[in-house]
Amino acid sequence: MAQKLSNKIMLITYADSLGRNLAELNEVLRDVVKDAVGGIHILPFFPSTADRGFAVVTYDRISPEFGTWEDLDRISARYYLMADYMINHVSAHSPEYLDYLEKGDRSVYRNFFIRMEDFWPGGAPTEEDLAKMYVRKPGGPMCTAHFADGTEKKVWSTFSDEQIDLNLSDPEVQAMVRRNLRNLSGHGAALIRLDAIGYATKKPGTSCFCIEPDLWDLLGECRENLKDTGTDILPEIHETYFTQLKVASRGYRTYDFALPLLVLQALYFGDATYLRNWMKICPRDQFTTLDTHDGIGVMDAYHLMPDAEIQKTLDRVFAVSPVSRKISTKSSQTLFDAYQVNCSYYSALGEDDQKYLCARAIQFFTPGIPMVYYQGMLAGPNDLDFLQKTGQGRDINRHGYTVEEVRQEAERPVVKKLLRLMEFRNSCPAFDGTFQVQDGSPDTLDCCWTNGNVRANLHAELATGKFRIFTMDEDTQKDITL
Repeated sequence: MAQKLSNKIMLITYADSLGRNLAELNEVLRDVVKDAVGGIHILPFFPSTADRGFAVVTYDRISPEFGTWEDLDRISARYYLMADYMINHVSAHSPEYLDYLEKGDRSVYRNFFIRMEDFWPGGAPTEEDLAKMYVRKPGGPMCTAHFADGTEKKVWSTFSDEQIDLNLSDPEVQAMVRRNLRNLSGHGAALIRLDAIGYATKKPGTSCFCIEPDLWDLLGECRENLKDTGTDILPEIHETYFTQLKVASRGYRTYDFALPLLVLQALYFGDATYLRNWMKICPRDQFTTLDTHDGIGVMDAYHLMPDAEIQKTLDRVFAVSPVSRKISTKSSQTLFDAYQVNCSYYSALGEDDQKYLCARAIQFFTPGIPMVYYQGMLAGPNDLDFLQKTGQGRDINRHGYTVEEVRQEAERPVVKKLLRLMEFRNSCPAFDGTFQVQDGSPDTLDCCWTNGNVRANLHAELATGKFRIFTMDEDTQKDITL
């Protein structure tokens, strides 16, 4: 029986990052991680042709090198599972797109894809159109479809030429989405992450990102399709907190991608001002992050800190990790030196164990269910060897651990302490109650959770990273020793 969502930490990992496959991942979970997490987000484990799994060919099977559905069932029997669904696009080598390239307008999948000549009134986006849009690659969101008869057309492709956007207004595409969501639910997913859903809504003359009311209609259709399954959805949207509050106001869980930069700023400069304000107003039904497979979000913190403070924080990251300045993801969506910073969170904090544990303590006390990336769980530094090998900036934070490496890393004092801190967060009943952050001096952070007569308190000295966690009930007070 698959586990249901609970208020316990979710581990984020690839199927082959903690061991070579799902079977070895299960071994790591059983022998090392144990009760430090209650859920697991396994990044795309389907056959894929690009982008580390995010150019999916089919959702009907697990990629053979990762294992089988039975391997996944063993994991979801103990930990609640989140699976990815790339609702915006499919692989350029998917059966549907290959059929379209072979048969052109005779293909039954002709309307699965967005031909630029049909979408734009003038047959193609103008410079003015492109200036309004969230462009994720040079040349704009399009690529050339080369048909078997020698003809060519421009089709919508937001992220790469290997990821072809779907026409979600087409009834057959909508039916395919429903089948895939039901399939993932049937294989034990407590949550389905709707990857890049903000880009799935498109209208001429707009940003083609998070278009209202189209976004709410799409989310509503996805949730309605799953209403009898016990599976819920999590929209993955990188945007300012205004959008996250809108999503939350409509009853959907959100991602806290703003927290990572806010915590860095607080610990770099001993200043709780902006972090404390976010803790007061952030959605309560959210998932918090410090690190992910994509990097440390920047534009998500826009309007939560002054522009100058964001840039100052970025400058400190780049001073601590100079290579990150060269490799971090850029985008037209932000005025700053990066859209997402490619750097492990441990390295961003100068590999300072005390400040790193303090950052995690702050995350675990922030409202929401914490998500911990696998390299972050092992306090992993930047993987410069892997970066040099692939030349892909995000690979600096995508080290592949063997089972033996995981066992060795778990013996480091900082990892032992982090795992104990995670176990505390999962087991303390106070975190099922109400949250309060106290006003005070800028260089300290004090917050607490209260559930009945049980309280959990955090006092953090931001300049040094020293912190104290203690619990209280009506009879006793207890310090949590890491």
